[in-house]
Amino acid sequence: MAPNTEQHHHRSTTKLSHKPFKSRHATKSYIKALTKGKVESDRGSRKTPHQQVMSKIDRRNQAKQIRQIKQKENVKSTSVFAGHDGAPRLIAVLPLCQDCDAALAIQKLNQSVIPDSVLPTNGPLRVRVERFGQSVLYVPVGRDLISAMNACRVADFIIFLLSPDHEVGEDGEQLIRAIEGQGVSNVLTMVQHLDMIQPPKKQPQVIASLKSYINHFFPNQDKVHSVDSDRECANVIRSLCTTTPKGVGWREDRSWMLIEEVKWSQRHDESDVHGGVALTGVVRGKGLKSNRLLQVGDWGHFQIERITDASLPTFRKRKADEMTVDVDEKAKVLETPDEDCDDLDELAPYDEVMTDHDDLAASEAPSKRKGALLDDHHYFSDEDQSMPPPPRKLPPGTSNYQSAWFLGDDMSDVYSSDSDRDETLDSNIDVSIAAPPLPQDEPLPSNHVGDPTETTPSEYPQSEAFLNPSPTDEARELSAYRSSRKTSAEEDREFPDEIELHPNVLARERLSRYRGLRSLKTSTWDTSEDAPHQPQDYDRLLRIPDYKAARKTAVREALVGGVPAGKRVSIHLRKVPLSLQKTHDPSSPLSAFSLLRHEHKRTVIHTTITLPSSASEPLPSKWELLIQIGSRRFLINPLFSQSGNAPNDVHKYLRFLHPGQTAVASFIAPVTWGSIPVLFFLPSPSPTSSTANRPQLHLTATGTTLPPSPTRTIAKRIILTGHPYKIHKKLVTVRYMFFNKEDVEWFKALRLWTKRGRQGFVKESLGTHGYFKAVFDGRVGPMDAVGVSLYKRVWPRGARVWDAGMIEGDGEEGKVQGEVVMSDAVASQQLR
Repeated sequence: MAPNTEQHHHRSTTKLSHKPFKSRHATKSYIKALTKGKVESDRGSRKTPHQQVMSKIDRRNQAKQIRQIKQKENVKSTSVFAGHDGAPRLIAVLPLCQDCDAALAIQKLNQSVIPDSVLPTNGPLRVRVERFGQSVLYVPVGRDLISAMNACRVADFIIFLLSPDHEVGEDGEQLIRAIEGQGVSNVLTMVQHLDMIQPPKKQPQVIASLKSYINHFFPNQDKVHSVDSDRECANVIRSLCTTTPKGVGWREDRSWMLIEEVKWSQRHDESDVHGGVALTGVVRGKGLKSNRLLQVGDWGHFQIERITDASLPTFRKRKADEMTVDVDEKAKVLETPDEDCDDLDELAPYDEVMTDHDDLAASEAPSKRKGALLDDHHYFSDEDQSMPPPPRKLPPGTSNYQSAWFLGDDMSDVYSSDSDRDETLDSNIDVSIAAPPLPQDEPLPSNHVGDPTETTPSEYPQSEAFLNPSPTDEARELSAYRSSRKTSAEEDREFPDEIELHPNVLARERLSRYRGLRSLKTSTWDTSEDAPHQPQDYDRLLRIPDYKAARKTAVREALVGGVPAGKRVSIHLRKVPLSLQKTHDPSSPLSAFSLLRHEHKRTVIHTTITLPSSASEPLPSKWELLIQIGSRRFLINPLFSQSGNAPNDVHKYLRFLHPGQTAVASFIAPVTWGSIPVLFFLPSPSPTSSTANRPQLHLTATGTTLPPSPTRTIAKRIILTGHPYKIHKKLVTVRYMFFNKEDVEWFKALRLWTKRGRQGFVKESLGTHGYFKAVFDGRVGPMDAVGVSLYKRVWPRGARVWDAGMIEGDGEEGKVQGEVVMSDAVASQQLR
């Protein structure tokens, strides 16, 4: 065997590579050679204190300062609950299942810290927990949607009650989504009747299943507690008394309170319609000011007459067995309104000197106009002398000076090589599209001499001797053409905004308010044409030039002054309708919110609206809805329009809001500062017998408020489509768009388009039945359709104050008359 000649090599890890020599004293020439002309920049230097590298001591000091700031904020947020006279923590107990009992759960929670205690079952219940030095106010809530939302929007903590053997159902899930949509603070989840699950080893599985369900809506829920366990109830009470409520953003910018007691003034006369009322509760949020208006539940907003002290009696120990009760014989007046008090006027003062929009100039009178409005000009309405000369065919590159030397149309046969090439590419045959031959389609005799329709030779000689078809044939072809079209909301999705005119209807009269636009996003919208048609008192609405600055001013004004939070007061209101005394239910929670400055004035409100993809039917525009914005509810008929920003502030009107679509809803209502969550409700088709006195509501859509603006233009678009009857290169004969010659001349200035992207214009009218000749920028296919877009401005409608008995199941107010054509399926769904 031959010996192995390979040599063994050690790894190179033991070998050392010496660093290159560095001179301690480098010469100037050596340093200059290293830089080679490079200039140092300050681009990478840290300039701000946060960008600078801090030492260990500085980092510790910064962390300490941040910790102290958080501690101060925590103490400030919990100071309203501190002390024996501190504000109680509001706890709403909401059952999500049918077999859950809120009163029984409150009794179990209270007995875990106060044994052998018995609480009443109706109304808010105030309890003092001495173990933690806090006061809690339990608010039992039923499964009614409105009552649950009223209680949860003022609650610091919400306890959801679940059942181990009953599902939440659609009603319970709607409660969760509505409460989550309006804004929710801290949430706890408890299960009731868990001890009924046998054997006990199945109980952890049930709790895990309930936890997985509630985490779908509130992912921060770490545990589902049991009501039947005293130890877990005591832990829940500890969390309620020691946790800092995170609050709701829009609620904390205002002063609010849960009303504990309502006292009505006595009538001096049976004929009195208005009177006074005193509302007692603990002030929360910002300071309560008597100069601002007060929104009380769904009653409306009222002026404050005075604010008095309503503190609970205190007990002082004098000796071992004696106690003294301090009671004020006369309530102390804390604040009264002054000259800065807000009034109840919702509109600006009426200006007697207003522009009379009916007095149009003679040049703008409708009878003198000869065509529709295109952008900001009425074409073909001027004198013929002022019209520009018709275009002539000139050689390419001819200047204006050179064109004056070409007399007449002698150079009409001069074309460039490029145009010759384009002509050879086009076929020289006419295409007839499923149409019977008409008399004008026959070839003209050789000895026929007709008057030309233009000064230049016609490119389409057959159209010069156009003859109208017979009325019977035209009616039959029109019905066959339109019978192939779809109907209902599916047509709105596939053919949006298309309408069909009756042959006996004059388009220039039916569409007299419509205009043409070269571009919906950039064309100028002439508002003077809309002034005669705007709603009454539209000019008196609140206009806010700078919304951000106005909002900051109104919010900052609420930071200073007023009765401080945590004080128990009685608010005396003036001119409250005494009829509300009959409809008030003491067992139902009632809240009051102080409005910021100008929040009672009406303007055009814009909110986003999103229809969930799970919706079975589209939502038509102008349908009657119940909307909740913060603490107020209104009945509205909103206009839907496309969202986004446009340079000219013109947005297209939407007839339907389809499932999964987001749009902007516009209506006239009082302004609300800030970005507020919005909920949209529809009457439920299946009201329950338990709440027969109040119609059931169905949560339909959600949204958020946008900056209000009366100048936002909502343009309703309609599309008139025509059928390409004859095609010759780029010249097309169109029918079924208009049905008389006068309509063609009226809309002649508008731009035509096809569904496959071609652009064109009306060249001339043919006959008296609405046929016309159009020229496009390219070949039009046989299966294409010719259209023209028309726009008119639609105005938002005013909101109405909501009452529980105003919504009926028939939805007569929500029917859209003449503007929206609904399908039978949509109509039956809404009418149910």
